[in-house]
Amino acid sequence: MKDHTTCVVTPKVKADGFDPLGVAVHRGSTIVFRTAEDYANRAKRGMDGYSYGLYGTPTTRTLERKLTQLEQGARTFLTPSGQSSNAIAMQAFLSAGDKILIADSCYPPVRDFAVNDLRRQGVSVDFYDPSSPFDLERRIDDVTRMVWCESPGSTTMEVQDLPRIAEIAHRVGALVGCDNTWATPLNYKPLGYGADIVTEALTKYVAGHSDVLMGSITVSTEALAGPVRGVLGRYGIGVSPDDAALVLRGMETLPVRLAYAFESAMELATIFQEHPLVDRVLFPALPGCVGHELWKRDFLGASGVFSVVFTPNASEHVPAALDQLQIFAIGASWGGTRSLVAPMQVRANRSATEWKDEDLLLRVSAGLEAREDLRADVGRLLAAVEEKSRQARVSMSALGGMQYTLNNKQGE
Repeated sequence: MKDHTTCVVTPKVKADGFDPLGVAVHRGSTIVFRTAEDYANRAKRGMDGYSYGLYGTPTTRTLERKLTQLEQGARTFLTPSGQSSNAIAMQAFLSAGDKILIADSCYPPVRDFAVNDLRRQGVSVDFYDPSSPFDLERRIDDVTRMVWCESPGSTTMEVQDLPRIAEIAHRVGALVGCDNTWATPLNYKPLGYGADIVTEALTKYVAGHSDVLMGSITVSTEALAGPVRGVLGRYGIGVSPDDAALVLRGMETLPVRLAYAFESAMELATIFQEHPLVDRVLFPALPGCVGHELWKRDFLGASGVFSVVFTPNASEHVPAALDQLQIFAIGASWGGTRSLVAPMQVRANRSATEWKDEDLLLRVSAGLEAREDLRADVGRLLAAVEEKSRQARVSMSALGGMQYTLNNKQGE
C-alpha cells in the first residue's frame, strides 16, 4: 500500500477491553458496506441499522435510547431544536383538510408555525382554552387529526388535564401531542397519561449548560415512528454527534440540577409572592396557584421556572429595574446553570382566551448559584421597582399640582 493510500485508509483497531464510562463520539456521514449485496439491501436494516450518518450514529442512538426509556415510549428521534421537534411532530401527521387544535398558552413559535405554515399547507388551525376540556370538546370535530398540549403552558403556566384531553381527542381518532420541556421526563410522563407524542427542548434542562441546541420527539408506538422518520429523512434533518455527546453529558447531572433549581425557585417564588408590588406568582408547585391540584395529581416534581405578575402601578417599571441585577442574566431560554429573567408579553399570543392581568410578565429561571446570592439579587430588583414606582407617583403628584395651579390661574 502506497503512502498516499495509507494516509486515507483507516486501519481497524481492536476495541476489546476498552470500556469507558463516557459515550464515544462517532462522527460519520458515509457508512461503508462489506459487499455490494449489503449495500443493495441497506433499507432492510430498519430503523435500528446504520446506512447513512443522517439517520443516526451510535452516539445519537445512545441519546435516543436514554430518552425513550425516560419517556416510557416506543422510539425517540432527535432534532436540531425544541421548536423543530414541535414542527416536525405536527408536519408528520397533518395533511391538507385536517384540523389541529392547539392550547392557547402554547410556546409562541408554535402558534407562528401553525398560523403561517400549517394553514398555508391547507391545515385548519384553531386554539382552545388550555384549562377547559369543555372548550376543547366544543371545538373538536371529525376532521381533527391532532390536539396539541403544553403543560404547564409557556410563560403563564396553565396545567392541563391531559387524561381528560386524551379521552376527548381519541374519541374522534385524533392524536395528542405534548410539549414537556418545563417538567422534563423526570417530572412528567405525558405518554403515561394518554399522549401519543411528546416533545422536549433538550436545549434547556436536559443539556443543561446553555451551549447546545437540540430537541426530541418520542412516540408511544412503533406505528407512529415511520411518519416521523420519513419527514426527517425527506427534509434532511439530523443532529451532530458532538452535540448529542454534550446532551448525554448534561443528562448525567439532570436529577441533581433539577432538584436544586426547584428548591431555589420555591424560595424565590415565595419572596415575590409576599411583596406588595406583586399581584401573583404563576408556579404550579406553589400551593394556591391555579393548577396546583392537577400538578400534585400528575407530576412527579417541578422545574425552576415560574412567572411573576406585578401590580399595574409596578409592571411598567420592571424592564428598567432589571438593569440592577448582578447575578441573574437577562435572556431567553431556561434550564442552564445560570439564573435567567426575561420580560414576556402575553396578549398578542392569545386568541381563544383573554389575558386579563398585566400584559408584561417576568419569567424567572432559577439556576445553580448560591441561594443567598439569588435572594439578594431579587431584593435588588424589587427595591428598584419600588423606587421607580415611587418616583413615578411623585412625578404624577407634582404634575397634578401644576395642573391644579394652572387651572386656578386660568379661572382668575
